[in-house]
Amino acid sequence: MKILAIDTASEICSVALLENSTLISHLYTNDSNTHSVNLMPLIDTIFKKCNLSLNDIDLFACNKGPGSFTGIRIGISTIDAFGDVTLKPCVGISSLKSLAYLVKNAKDSYVCSLIDAKHNNVYAGIFTQNKDGIYYKKGDYFFDSIENTIKKLENCDKKIFFVGNASILYKDMIESKLGKNAKFNTDESNAFTVGIAAFNKWRKNEMSAPIPLYLKKSSAEILLEGKA
Repeated sequence: MKILAIDTASEICSVALLENSTLISHLYTNDSNTHSVNLMPLIDTIFKKCNLSLNDIDLFACNKGPGSFTGIRIGISTIDAFGDVTLKPCVGISSLKSLAYLVKNAKDSYVCSLIDAKHNNVYAGIFTQNKDGIYYKKGDYFFDSIENTIKKLENCDKKIFFVGNASILYKDMIESKLGKNAKFNTDESNAFTVGIAAFNKWRKNEMSAPIPLYLKKSSAEILLEGKA
């Protein structure tokens, strides 16, 4: 199975081609303001590099959030269009779950994905890994302050791997509260792990439509409510 995976939910615009869970090629740019400009050229370049076309793809995948509201919409609309043209399946992957796949081995541990939501707030998800290497969320994804998020983990008796940009931003605070139980993965979000998560969803028959996952209202919505 050939998978085209894209990640536009963060500052990095990333595109990956996979054969099942094996990476074929990966390209990216690091400019959050130009995802709408960079995404299609990246896809075109990776197809030419691998001598493939849109019709060779069996599954399209993207990050569905949380993250950049504009970036999420760009990613979802792109793979929706590809799915409509090719009649191939599309799947949306939580940005928090795709981050968890950056941790290769978390047996008997937890993985906590943290995405910066500004003003000392984070988007968070906690995951466990089964014997086949597939990650499942433990409880719901949530939006909260970093202080409250750490409190939820203080009584955990297992090692916790932290991933995501907020885990680096608040590393000192996390270590001061959790000590040696806290481990950190500094790899950045990318389309490859989106593709891995998508392949696992497909083989477990747990496909989900690429519908945006917003854990809080956008700044524009908050501003409009304030004016009302």
